[in-house]
Amino acid sequence: MTNRGVLVLVWQGINLYASEMESMPPNTTIPEQVLHVCQSLQQAGGKAWLVGGCVRDMLLGFTPYDWDIEVYQLSEQKLTQALKHLGRFEHVGKQFGVYKLWLKGIEIDIALPRKEIKTGEGHTAFDVVCDSELAPEQAVLRRDFTINAMMFDPLTDKLLDFHDGQKHLQAKRLKHVSPAFVEDPLRPLRAMQFAARLGLTLDAQTADMCKQLLSEAASLPAARIWQEWLKWSKAEHPSLGLQALKAMGWDAFYPELLALQGCPQDKHWHPEGDVWTHTMLVVDEARKLCDIRRLDERESMVLMFAALCHDLGKPLSTRTDNQGKISSPNHGAAGVKLGISFLQRIGAPRWLISHIKPLVAEHVAHFSGKATPRAVKRLAKRLEPSHIRMWEMLTEADANGRNPAPPSRPALAWLELAQEAGISEEKQTPIVTGKLLLSWGAEPSPAMGNLLMDAYEAQMDGLFTDEASAKQWYEKP
Repeated sequence: MTNRGVLVLVWQGINLYASEMESMPPNTTIPEQVLHVCQSLQQAGGKAWLVGGCVRDMLLGFTPYDWDIEVYQLSEQKLTQALKHLGRFEHVGKQFGVYKLWLKGIEIDIALPRKEIKTGEGHTAFDVVCDSELAPEQAVLRRDFTINAMMFDPLTDKLLDFHDGQKHLQAKRLKHVSPAFVEDPLRPLRAMQFAARLGLTLDAQTADMCKQLLSEAASLPAARIWQEWLKWSKAEHPSLGLQALKAMGWDAFYPELLALQGCPQDKHWHPEGDVWTHTMLVVDEARKLCDIRRLDERESMVLMFAALCHDLGKPLSTRTDNQGKISSPNHGAAGVKLGISFLQRIGAPRWLISHIKPLVAEHVAHFSGKATPRAVKRLAKRLEPSHIRMWEMLTEADANGRNPAPPSRPALAWLELAQEAGISEEKQTPIVTGKLLLSWGAEPSPAMGNLLMDAYEAQMDGLFTDEASAKQWYEKP
């Protein structure tokens, strides 16, 4: 048995052509567990096809994160019986005929082919009928994009590609499968994140179909919206996702982003153009920094969404004086409320919003004066619960998103001082605590809270550096 060999394309049972090229790149390995499941289902009388994203990713030479199998010629009862002999499984989507199987450390999604009938507005308003005798060319019509509508038999190396998915992958083109595309309002957001993840350009006809779905955008659950934006934040080409959003007209669903388009900037500081163009460059630069600095998933989320939101306040604050000079005073502070509004609309978690707010508010703080130990300590306090290391990366992405301006790190001096003080990733630890005040003879009272705040301000100002000098400060009349 092999999991790569001669590529065969089949359409409606007719062999179109056989190519000498391999069906999967040589470095693509299908796990033995997946092959075993396909063999077992075949022995039970069924036909197992790898479908969707795992086929797409293998053709791209990636190792799939998810393995999806669609099973034909087995009834639901017989499929359940076959799965019992394979390992632990759950019927997770009874309405959709979907199972999850766990086999030697791998999670595999297994489903029956199905028909879907739209019954109303929204992402879930469908009547679903499982049909194990459905022809593959009919089953794929419910899929969203041609790159996700291919099917691969790892036992025979046969690839079914009824809608030119492989051709579209090679051409970097994102195209819908059928008119059924317009039945699911989540698909425009899926188009956004696929364009960003795979570096694709949205087909013009598909973009027009997405525009038809804008009226149903408000029906989408926040949790599903967030999943698509989260995938966008992990993508290699986030600006292409934003371009797709605009091409589909779905930027109208996000007025905070729509307002960036056409918002002018001073050409001396921003030779790249308007705020929308700048933002697209900045998110791409932020993505590079996520990789270069090896940020974990949580840190990457913070940097990517801070980059997306950092200039949301410019449309409100931009003005042009009598000499034609363009400026945007206090646009950081102006963008905080808009950033919160946008992040809430896409279903972002509260912890993320709390990190983004101070980063947006302070993203130009390095222009306010020279980096000094006192200024750095105060900035670190204002940035909580985020920190100066994250802020400095945002300022770098912001500075580098000004093509053709040369790359720079304008806030590096601030980061270096923060590192010297040990506060680049956390606030300065207070020297004076309530327990310490009590040991000095202070009486417990509501005023103690104000005293602790005054002490922390004095510490940041460098008026004391240890308990001894702190006591002198406390006892000073």
